[in-house]
Amino acid sequence: MNTIPDRPHGAEASPLGRAVAYRDTYAPELLFPIDRQLKRAELGLQAGALPFVGEDLWNAYELSWLDPRGKPVVALGRFRVPASTPRLVESKSLKLYLNSFNQQRFASADGVRDAIARDLSAAAGGTVAVDVVPLALRPQRLAAYPEGVCLDTLDIDIDTYQPEPAFLRVADDGGEVGETLYSHLLKSNCLVTGQPDWGMLVVRYRGRPIDRAGLLRYIVSFRGHNEFHEQCVERVFCDILARCRLAELAVWARYTRRGGLDINPFRATHAGLRAGEEMEVRQ
Repeated sequence: MNTIPDRPHGAEASPLGRAVAYRDTYAPELLFPIDRQLKRAELGLQAGALPFVGEDLWNAYELSWLDPRGKPVVALGRFRVPASTPRLVESKSLKLYLNSFNQQRFASADGVRDAIARDLSAAAGGTVAVDVVPLALRPQRLAAYPEGVCLDTLDIDIDTYQPEPAFLRVADDGGEVGETLYSHLLKSNCLVTGQPDWGMLVVRYRGRPIDRAGLLRYIVSFRGHNEFHEQCVERVFCDILARCRLAELAVWARYTRRGGLDINPFRATHAGLRAGEEMEVRQ
């Protein structure tokens, strides 16, 4: 049974699940930040002592404004929010904020980029990197599969649909390996509305081999879980690190878009680790 948690999670006053008046002129006050620490505390994490580095990569597909003569410009936006920022930005509020550019005149794409960077950085509490590329410049996106092993064909039984870290374990034998494992079977639900979120989860690590069937069961166990995208990935990262005690670990998700946005959280043990640049085929 999917239920919305009774304990405070920081999004109770957000525009999620509520009728909101459409604004089509610049309105940075629409952004709704949420304290990350409220959910990190559930994982036993302390601010300033995080076991990971990383970022939340947002792709915006519905970004438009007017040039100085009133002609519309359409563009792709990409926003990189460091995981170290004290706040995340609730996704519906970001959609509403981006819609507020629709009838606003800007001198250039650089002006739009600077405004978004300023506003997102203020909301998140740290520097957010922003790219804005008009479609007239023909930006490209690469859809591809990770270079690794897909777990989805494994023959498993499962009847657990809330996160179960006990499924995670290392293989009984075998020396240290370095590999990438991934699954398209990730599904979680919005923390506030309970609506489904779909995505691909990628685990890249170095250490004793992770039991693949157990990892797939663990991924599927999120199917009835209510949390934001960023929070789910942090939970996965912390559970794998605690249960498997790896030398290196990187976890990232490619969630399908909603409201013209997709969110791609990435968490890793070391700053030198990187997520793949490819988009998931469903994005």
